[in-house]
Amino acid sequence: MIVYFLRHGIAEPQGASGDSARKLTSEGRAGLERLAKATKFWPDLILSSPYLRALETANLLNEKLGWGAPMVKAAALKPSSSPEALWDEIRVHPVASILVVSHEPLLSSTIAWVLGSTREVVDFQPGTLAALAIPPSNPPLGQLLWMIQPGMLL
Repeated sequence: MIVYFLRHGIAEPQGASGDSARKLTSEGRAGLERLAKATKFWPDLILSSPYLRALETANLLNEKLGWGAPMVKAAALKPSSSPEALWDEIRVHPVASILVVSHEPLLSSTIAWVLGSTREVVDFQPGTLAALAIPPSNPPLGQLLWMIQPGMLL
């Protein structure tokens, strides 16, 4: 399975509505639009954190790239979740490719865990996208295929 891990775009600061209600900023939307122009991949399914900025990120890419991919909101993609819970959520979907839209520190810790590392090995800034080939084993042991950080798309 190919799993694309995407951290949501740049979001507004936390306000009175709390962390889960933070929206993407115009800068965050612009960065995601640059990412959409620079990438050509087609996920069979989108898994998104239920937090607003992640949902906005998933919807923006789904629309801009014309995927029409089904989207599932999953509590296992909240920032406080664990790599094991995220992997359990991914594994229940029998698809060839999946886009996971989530948060830090969950994404970098999940990628480290999938790559067999005991420490974080990637810097997941907002709008960063990474592709991993992961066999359906448990625990997983994957391979990093590529990674795009926002600074690469100027």
